[in-house]
Amino acid sequence: MPTADIDGLATRYELLGDGPPLLMFSPGGFDARLENWRTLGLYKKTRVLEQVAKHYTCITFDRREAGQSGGRVQRITWQDYAAQGKGLLDHLGIARAHVAGGCAGCSVGTEFAVRYPGATAALVLLSPAGGARYRIRQQERFTRHLAYVAEHGLAGVAELARSSGQAFGQDPRVGPWGAVVARDESFAVAYAARDQRLYEATVAAMARTLFDRDTVPGPEPEDLMGLPLPALIVPGQDASHATSAARYLQECLPGAQYWDVPVSAQDEATLPPQVLEFLDSVSSG
Repeated sequence: MPTADIDGLATRYELLGDGPPLLMFSPGGFDARLENWRTLGLYKKTRVLEQVAKHYTCITFDRREAGQSGGRVQRITWQDYAAQGKGLLDHLGIARAHVAGGCAGCSVGTEFAVRYPGATAALVLLSPAGGARYRIRQQERFTRHLAYVAEHGLAGVAELARSSGQAFGQDPRVGPWGAVVARDESFAVAYAARDQRLYEATVAAMARTLFDRDTVPGPEPEDLMGLPLPALIVPGQDASHATSAARYLQECLPGAQYWDVPVSAQDEATLPPQVLEFLDSVSSG
């Protein structure tokens, strides 16, 4: 698969299909790889990528610090994740695209729309990650990582990441940069040599600012309320994708269409046609 240099970080991406561009922020939390659109839960069940790609050019990619994309130790924000998507569009010479997000990709997608409204034609938000249990779980993930750092040091974290091959989403102990440490020896060496006190402060701030609310993290509600964009919201219904999170986006986005269908009824026969009907209505309008 091709790789683009976005702000000094490698971004692995894939183009699938033909038609108007659809930039897709991957589901999977901190393991937001492009393969997740085909292999993960709801997206595997509904085959939404394969069906939509029959009519649109789907642009999928590994989020920074995930899959085969690069990383940088810093206090990462939702704006940083959104900027990666904008950099990829610029690399491809695309000025404006529909934007889709799955799971935590909804936070990135809405942040993208707030930061780059002129580059956003419409939003498709599938099973938004959010809710009180989601916030608590994510903050616990960072707490477990920091506890491991305190006990074993950054060299110990690097050793664990390289031996286990697991990412932050599977093993919180390896931290947000675990996937990059595991496959990039030069990054791992530099990571292990970092100032541990400064690193701990960076990680603590990242946890506090990324997951600062019991709704959908990302843009402020006032910024969402000012978005003059059509949006399709498809609700989730579990501890990480609370239905209340989808309702929050419905409340905040003035152009929202809420597809009030339970997850049990979201399948290959229902979800892809709904997404295509929405995108076609936006494109024709």
